[in-house]
Amino acid sequence: MNIEKIKKLNNGKYKIFFDNKEYITVYEDVILEENILFKKEISNDLINIINIKNDYYKIYNKTLKYIMTKVRSEMEINKYLDKQNIEKDEKEKIIADLKRKKILNDDNFYISYISDRVRLSSDGPDKIRRDLLNHNIDINKINVELEKYDEVIKEKLEKLINKKIKLLNKYSSYMIKQKVVEYFINLGYSKDAIDEILSNIELTNDEAIKNEYINQYNKLSKKYKDEELKYKIRNNLYQKGYKLDDINKIM
Repeated sequence: MNIEKIKKLNNGKYKIFFDNKEYITVYEDVILEENILFKKEISNDLINIINIKNDYYKIYNKTLKYIMTKVRSEMEINKYLDKQNIEKDEKEKIIADLKRKKILNDDNFYISYISDRVRLSSDGPDKIRRDLLNHNIDINKINVELEKYDEVIKEKLEKLINKKIKLLNKYSSYMIKQKVVEYFINLGYSKDAIDEILSNIELTNDEAIKNEYINQYNKLSKKYKDEELKYKIRNNLYQKGYKLDDINKIM
C-alpha cells in the first residue's frame, strides 16, 4: 500500500493514510523504529510488524502512565503487568526498557518512599520498614536510609504524642500512657522511643480526676454512705488508673 499522508496526533501517535482510503494509527516509537516517515510504501509484512509493535507500546505506555502517578517499585510493575494478559517475554521486555531508561529504579523508589512517608505521614520507621520489605527492598538499604531520618522521626513523634495527649484529657495519666503507647506502636514506632518522650512529659490531669470523682460520687452516693462511699470511690478511681496521692488529694 502506498502512503498518501502521515498526520501527527496529540497523544504521541501518528495516523497513516493510504491511497486505498484506509488508515492505521501508530505509536510514535513504532514510527521512529521502522523509519516510516521516510517510506512511501508499506508492505503487508511491515503492517504485521507495526501491529505487533503497536500492541507492545499500548501496554508500555499504559504502564508508563501508571508509573507517572507516583514512584513505583519493580514488584508493583510486575503485578500490574500480570493483570494485562501479556506474554512473559513481553512483560520482561517492558520492565527491561523501563529500567534501561531509568524510569523504573528500585533505589530511587525506596529513597523517595522513605522521604515521603517520614515527612508526609504519621507512620513510624517499623511500619515503613515492613511496607518496603513487601516491595522486596533489601533490609540493609532500608535501615541505612532510615537512619538518616532519626532526628526528624524523633521530632515528629514528639509532636504527635503531645497532640494525642491533648485528645485524651478525660483519662488518667496511667490510661493516657497506655493508650499513647498502644497507638504509636501500631503506627510503627518502638516502645523505647515512645517511653523516652513520655518520660519528659508531665501526665498529671487534675481536671480529669476531678470530673471522674464527681461522676463516681453522683453514682455511688445513691447506694453508699460515709466511709463505705469513700472506699468505693477511691477503689474505682484507682482501678481507672489514677494515682493514690492524686485520689487522696481530690477526696
